[in-house]
Amino acid sequence: MNRDQLVTEIFRKKSFLCVGLDVDLNKIPEFLLKEEDPIFTFNKAIIDATAPYCVAYKPNLAFYEAYGLKGIAAFEKTIAYLKENYPEQFVIADAKRGDIGNTSKMYAKTFFGEYDVDALTVAPYMGEDSVVPFLDGYDGKWVILLALTSNKGSFDFQLTEDNNGERLFEKVIKKSRQWGDDENMMYVVGATRGEMFTDIRKVAPTSFLLVPGVGAQGGSLQDVCKYGMTKDCGLIVNSSRGIIYADKTENFAQAAAESARKLQEEMAAELDKL
Repeated sequence: MNRDQLVTEIFRKKSFLCVGLDVDLNKIPEFLLKEEDPIFTFNKAIIDATAPYCVAYKPNLAFYEAYGLKGIAAFEKTIAYLKENYPEQFVIADAKRGDIGNTSKMYAKTFFGEYDVDALTVAPYMGEDSVVPFLDGYDGKWVILLALTSNKGSFDFQLTEDNNGERLFEKVIKKSRQWGDDENMMYVVGATRGEMFTDIRKVAPTSFLLVPGVGAQGGSLQDVCKYGMTKDCGLIVNSSRGIIYADKTENFAQAAAESARKLQEEMAAELDKL
């Protein structure tokens, strides 16, 4: 999916919501555990219920790899189901890959060639040759580079300053813009950072940002939009637990839909301000 297609979907649906499919078998409704593939059964129900209100889905690979081959099979079935039934959805594999060039090349082949997802989260720590393989030869695919996360450990590296007062996350964004552009690179920026979006926009004024942390983690959608939104939105805001675990009864899908709808309505109000 290219940038124009993504922006079109955002304004058509009046939503920039991404639903995070972080499936923990200890948290899904207990009756689903009797299913042959409880992870996929859960995902299918969540997708069917929330698709009208979102523009993206983000399965986190850790939650599938934890269950071995069965988990990977559920991930593959989930991607295939989205591709077949909801081709307008932007599909993000949250895998945080990034290694030496040959290894990154294989990761790119896995996610863009084999699974055919639209985007992949990538860790930038190893530099150019660990990121460029994801951008080389994959038109319409996106690297989503970790920039400024909302976990407490982000202070260990991301917010450290050099002698000129430039913080590491700023250096990462500036350098990465030599490798990719607004058509194939986004950045992860945690919603709990609030006014830090102003600083992000100084170094990435028109890039799309993937924003986790709204909902269960306490981030403010209004603050994200106030400081981070651009004329063509420029945001994909993720909510995982607040949507998919809204209810643990047989009504879990309807509850997820209601949680997604409420966020979509807030997003529509923000888009109307543009």
